[in-house]
Amino acid sequence: MKKEFKDSVKDHGRGAQLTKLDKVAVKVENLKFKYAPDFPYALNEVNFEINDGEYVAVIGHNGSGKSTLSKILIGVLSAQEGHVSIYGNVVTRDNLDQARKFLGIVFQNPDNQFIGSSVEADIAFGLENKRVNPKDMQKIIYDSAKKVGMENFLDKEPLNLSGGQKQRVAIASALALNPDILIFDEATSMLDPKGNREIKEIMVELRDKMKKTIISITHDMDEILNADKVIVMNAGRLVKIGKPEEVLKDKEFLRGIKLEIPFLSLVEEALDKEGIKIKHSQNMDELVKQLCK
Repeated sequence: MKKEFKDSVKDHGRGAQLTKLDKVAVKVENLKFKYAPDFPYALNEVNFEINDGEYVAVIGHNGSGKSTLSKILIGVLSAQEGHVSIYGNVVTRDNLDQARKFLGIVFQNPDNQFIGSSVEADIAFGLENKRVNPKDMQKIIYDSAKKVGMENFLDKEPLNLSGGQKQRVAIASALALNPDILIFDEATSMLDPKGNREIKEIMVELRDKMKKTIISITHDMDEILNADKVIVMNAGRLVKIGKPEEVLKDKEFLRGIKLEIPFLSLVEEALDKEGIKIKHSQNMDELVKQLCK
């Protein structure tokens, strides 16, 4: 065990109040994990860093290891080798609860996250668990709902909302606790196209306007166009990391690991074959504007 790892564990034991020691929001070092001794590695020698304020998309086909990675990041699973650091604090069993104060989680199925009988009660649930002063809660609830456009739905029953609205409530519930890092675990996969688009836009706003660190575990290749950095997983290993345009350069590689190419990139590829040279676009509106010049 390295000296710095020992020191971090010693300094941040059970009950210690963790603080930001580093501008790196998440650092993953040499992670290894198996679900059983005779199983292949679900994660094998995974290393990466996510800087504070970055939007990072983690992509991979089913069985690539991305879901296992998300479970380790939120502390549901513990790596058998290697470790995760949050703002310079090595996460251990003793300080996991403290490390989680930096994290907010939005899961795949919003229906599984609802506790309260109204949107307001649902957002309040986490605040009550954290023993936030009741005098402060009303403003926190309203402000959190407003950030995702749900301030006029506070008295509504969550189960009567659309899929996209439910995910907005789930995001508001996470934001109420003011985490620095928001992890979206396949958060758009069960939504219709409108809800899918809305949640993607909120992720970008959370990075740009609220300076949150966004980690999106996703199989939606169109989403990576919004990211600052893309981590590509395959068979438990990190096989590529870089900016979206860097990852998308090698389309045959992506196809080889059964990942779809974003529609926008396919259009740009087709235009290039026809001799129409354009700059890489972040979305279809940008592409159309270029073509109309």
